[in-house]
Amino acid sequence: MILDIYDYKKEGNMLRADDINNAISSFGAAEKSTALKDVFDNYIPVPSKARYIAPKTETQWKYLEAIKTHDIVIGIGPAGTGKTYLAMAMAVNAYMKKQVSRIILARPAVEAGEKLGFLPGDIYEKVNPYLRPMYDALFDMIDADKAQVLIEKGLLEIAPLAYMRGRTLKDAFVILDEAQNTTAEQMKMYLTRLGIDSKTVITGDITQIDLPSDKTSGLVEIERILKDIEGIKTVYFSEKDVVRHKLVQEIIKAYEKHEKH
Repeated sequence: MILDIYDYKKEGNMLRADDINNAISSFGAAEKSTALKDVFDNYIPVPSKARYIAPKTETQWKYLEAIKTHDIVIGIGPAGTGKTYLAMAMAVNAYMKKQVSRIILARPAVEAGEKLGFLPGDIYEKVNPYLRPMYDALFDMIDADKAQVLIEKGLLEIAPLAYMRGRTLKDAFVILDEAQNTTAEQMKMYLTRLGIDSKTVITGDITQIDLPSDKTSGLVEIERILKDIEGIKTVYFSEKDVVRHKLVQEIIKAYEKHEKH
């Protein structure tokens, strides 16, 4: 490993002490045959004080590899496993590298019916509570002022899923978050929006569906329908991939045990 670090620096790469410590931690998440250089190469540079986002589990590692090599990736698993966060880091990095010309972050607003109408303000103020988590993750990777400039220029869009209807999403990195709360019709609409030179990551937790009981989750449906299509990759996360407080893993396992009885 020491020789790997030496060779990596010899190539002209700058490394700080915390870079090396994080790489050693990530090394355990990678496959055994992986070289330390590949661990460094799987760090995602972002324009924030964090400098980069790194995978912390083997599944996160495979998830990033899937996003690099597939135009449509589906990430399924519990909250806190990094599904959306890592996808957003990849989107920001793709924009920085000019691999795409814009980033689009979409999320279904489950209450976007009569109940939403009772909320005060215009449509943006009404749906903002649903989109807030995406803003929070984004501001970890891009300074808020810079992100606002990108939003004003139309290069970064955070919008309810309904706003995707009738559009063709070209040369874009598109993320659909909380996809378990899309209907089958909404999911089909979304998937058929993807245009040339675009990539999409669809994330969700099929154990946390908030749709009415008579509605089929679009995420559950595509898990079956699209499984044999080459070029589409599904990655499954588990409680082992939770990177929040250590007790969150235990809580998830306790709920899973309870639901089986």
